[in-house]
Amino acid sequence: MKVAIVHYWLVTMRGGEKVLEELCRLYPQSDIFTNVYDPSKISDEIKKHKIYTTKINKWPMATKYYQKYMPFMPNALMDLDLTPYDLIISSESGPAKGVCPNPNAFHLCYCHTPMRYLWDMYHEYFARSNHVVKFFMKKMIPGLRQWDVMSSNLVDHFVANSHYVAKRIKRYYNRDCDVVYPPCDIEKYIINKRNPQDFYLFFGQLVGYKKADLAIAACIKAKKKLVIIGDGKSKDAKKFERTGYIKFTGRVSDEEVEDYLSKAKALIFPGIEDFGIIPVEANAAGCPVLAYKDGGTLDSIKEGVTGLFFEHQTVESLITCMNEFEQNIEKFGDRKAYTKHVQQFSRQEFIKNISALIDKRQRK
Repeated sequence: MKVAIVHYWLVTMRGGEKVLEELCRLYPQSDIFTNVYDPSKISDEIKKHKIYTTKINKWPMATKYYQKYMPFMPNALMDLDLTPYDLIISSESGPAKGVCPNPNAFHLCYCHTPMRYLWDMYHEYFARSNHVVKFFMKKMIPGLRQWDVMSSNLVDHFVANSHYVAKRIKRYYNRDCDVVYPPCDIEKYIINKRNPQDFYLFFGQLVGYKKADLAIAACIKAKKKLVIIGDGKSKDAKKFERTGYIKFTGRVSDEEVEDYLSKAKALIFPGIEDFGIIPVEANAAGCPVLAYKDGGTLDSIKEGVTGLFFEHQTVESLITCMNEFEQNIEKFGDRKAYTKHVQQFSRQEFIKNISALIDKRQRK
């Protein structure tokens, strides 16, 4: 069986690329197709495979400005000749699923998310863009939405990384799908010992939808300490730090992340994520998670055991959640419960579940 894996772009190692690594281990003889490829940013496991790119890769500064070329990627994907392949797995977050398989091939799409900037987060991206980008978005987004829906018909079966994404696939493509949780490297966190101290933790890029501002405002108002780990800048960082409750670390090493997770009272996760690997890593380290009750955290957090939810993305709702957590903090100290809970998100479970699903669907 000849296997092709189509990944939107290979310019960094994030959650989608971790999924790709496991697919590479599952199908060691597979070939990889992508729009843009920067070998210096990609793991050795992926680089073991033959990697083919679309014509976009040859365009000026493609590895830096790849997202600017996104409107041209549908046509570039259609130019790929995948007729020799029996199994095609598209890894979808940007344009990837719009390839043309041969009539006898089986095309499975592992969907991390339908493209946010085309659908539910369009208005947020639009509001943050300059006037030139807004002009082109108005011109190009309607056509890209049409292509995105039509290309979903080239997929035999969808797999979502969470039930939240499954609902979005149903809404935008009108397709049912299975859910297979993405692989998380839980083993390196499970061995850590917990030594909780008097601070909360926020971990993520300082971009709007992550809602770091909500965590900051709540902790300042409630007079609780908060450490913020992540790329990006806050124009009010110095003002926040002068309160004595907020600390910005910027990017830190993996070892420092593990150390913070072992010491934090709890992780605050106020945004909406398609799945969200960070809460799973926190739980693997025995760190409780206080999360907004929506998105992928509904799958990844076991309420009352490995964390708590707050109902609204407001300062008051988050403070209420923190107070409830602190009043019942002894309930969240059973490390065995965390370890048992996160096993469903392990790399081994991903391989087992995705391979069983592919075998089942191919037999139909």
